Amino acid sequence: MTTPTITETVHRSDEPAAPLDLLLAGSARGLAGRMLPDRGWARLAGKLATRPGTLAHRGGTLARELAAVATGRADRAPAKGDKRFADPAWQHNPWLRRSMQAYLATADTAYALLAEADLDWRDTERLRFVLDNLVEGLAPSNNPLLNPLGWKALIDTGGLSALRGARAFARDMATKPRVPAMVEPGAYTLGETVAVTPGAVVLRTPVFELIQYAPQTATVHEVPLLMVPPVINKYYITDIAPGRSMIEYFVARGQQVFTISWRNPHAEHRDWDLDTYVTAIIEAMDAVQAIAGTDRTHLQGSCSGGILAATTAAYLTATGHGDRVAGLTLAVTVLDQARAGFAAAALDERTAATAIERSQSRGYLDGDELAEVFAWLRPTDLVWRYWVNNYLQGRPPAPFDVLHWNADTTRMAAGLHRDLVRIGVTNALATPGTMNLSGVPIDLGAVTADAYVIGGIADHISPWQGCYRSAALLGGADTRFVLSTSGHVAALVNPPGNPKASFRIGPVDADTPEQWLDRTEVTRDSWWPDYAAWLAARSGPAVPAPTAVGGATHSPLDAAPGTYVHHS
Repeated sequence: MTTPTITETVHRSDEPAAPLDLLLAGSARGLAGRMLPDRGWARLAGKLATRPGTLAHRGGTLARELAAVATGRADRAPAKGDKRFADPAWQHNPWLRRSMQAYLATADTAYALLAEADLDWRDTERLRFVLDNLVEGLAPSNNPLLNPLGWKALIDTGGLSALRGARAFARDMATKPRVPAMVEPGAYTLGETVAVTPGAVVLRTPVFELIQYAPQTATVHEVPLLMVPPVINKYYITDIAPGRSMIEYFVARGQQVFTISWRNPHAEHRDWDLDTYVTAIIEAMDAVQAIAGTDRTHLQGSCSGGILAATTAAYLTATGHGDRVAGLTLAVTVLDQARAGFAAAALDERTAATAIERSQSRGYLDGDELAEVFAWLRPTDLVWRYWVNNYLQGRPPAPFDVLHWNADTTRMAAGLHRDLVRIGVTNALATPGTMNLSGVPIDLGAVTADAYVIGGIADHISPWQGCYRSAALLGGADTRFVLSTSGHVAALVNPPGNPKASFRIGPVDADTPEQWLDRTEVTRDSWWPDYAAWLAARSGPAVPAPTAVGGATHSPLDAAPGTYVHHS
C-alpha cells in the first residue's frame, strides 16, 4: 500500500471520543506521556493571564463556596447518576459531605476556566483529557481513608478485605495493562460459556480461520453473510453468549453466517500489512461463495474490521468485481477521521512516527498497551470504579462476558499497524485516490452496494458523528444509518427484549450528523430485527439448508470456535 507521509453526549460537535488512529498511536506515549506539561499548558496559562477578570470571578466564586462548605451551609450535590457518591455516608457524615462538596466545586471551577480560556480546539481537547484524568483521579471516593465503602468492607470482613485488595493490586500492577482487572481470570471458557454457537472451521490459512455456523432452519437465504471482526480483539464479540449472540440471532433467522477469526500475530508476522488482510478477506469470500454456491456475499465489519471491509469493497469495485458485495455493513466504524475531538487533537505526525517505529522494532503492537489506552479514555467507568471495588472493598469484579472479551487482547502486526496509523493521520479514506492498494487507487464513493451503518450514541472509541460522516463517503444509492443506544460494544451486543434499548434510523441524506439526529425518531428495543430484515431483502430466495457445514473442497477442520481464538 502507498500512502502519504505521515464525556458522552450527542450534541457536542467536537465529538469527545477516540477513533482507531489515536488508539494505535496513543500506546506509544501512554498515560504519563499525555499527562506531562506541554506547550498547551503554557498557552492556557497565557490566555488566562490576559483575562484577570475571569480569574478573579472564578476564584472569588470558588472561595465563597468553599467557605460555605466549611461552615456546612453549602447545598452542592453530585449530579444525578454519579454513583461515586451514592452511599448515604457522603450526605450524612459532615466530614465526608464537606470533602465531596469541596471536590465538586473545585472540579467545576477547573472545567469553567478551561472553557473560558478560549483555546483552539486542539489545545482544548488535549487539556480536557488531562483535566478529566486529574479530576477523576482526585475524587475523594478513590481515597482509601475516605471512601465509606472501604471502611464498611473492612469491618464486615474483619480486615480480610484489605488483604484481598492488596493482593489484587499487586497482581494487577505486576503485568500490563496495569489497571484494575475488570473480570476475574478464568471467569469464562471459550466454547463453553462464550462463543458457543455450533459451527466449524472450514478454511485455515496462516492469517485466519473461516468459521461456518450450522443452519438452524429448514431453509436459508441464498446469499451468505461474512463477518469481518476487529484486528485488535478476538472475533467472538459477535458470538458472546447464548441469548446475546448476534451470530446465533441471524442463524436462527435463516441467514447463512460465516466469520473470520484472525490469527494472533507474533514478531515473525511483522510484514502482514493492509494488503495481507484485504487479500485474506477476498480469500474468505472465495471460500464462502464456493460453499454457498453463490457469486455474492454480504460483508459486515466492525471497528477496525469495518475499515478492512470497506477497503476490500472499494478494491473489488476498482478491479471490476464490486458486484461480489451484496451489501456492506459497517458497525462502529470511522472512515472519515477529520477533527474527531481528542483523537485528532492528540495525534500528529511525530506521535504517529514514534508509534510506528516502536511496533516495527517489536514486530507487533501489544494489545495490552491498547487496553491501557482504552481504559484511561473513560477513567471513571473503566479504572476508578474497579479501583474501589477490587482494592478498597477487596471484592472480585462481577462476572461480565463483554469485559472478559475486552481483556482477551491480541497483538497487531507491525505492517498493518503502520498502514492504519498512516490512514488515520492523513485521513486517506476520505479523499478518493489518496491511498493505493496493490497499485489500485481506493475510492469509497465508487462502492455502489447498499450499506447499513451502525453507530453508538455514547461511543468513546468511534464517535457516532464520525460513523455518520463515514456512511456519507459510500456511493450506494441506498445507505441506511442506525444510531443505537450505548457505547462502542453495548451498541452491538444489543439483543431484542432490552427495555432500555432504542435506536434511530434513517437514510444518509442530511448535511450534518446533528441535522440527521433532529429529523429522526426514536424506536424502542434493538436494531437487530431491522437489520435481519434488511439482510433478508438483499439475500435472494430461500433455498434448502445444507445438511452439513463445509463443502467438497472445504471439509470441516475443527469445531467452532476453532484454534486461532485460543492463541495467546
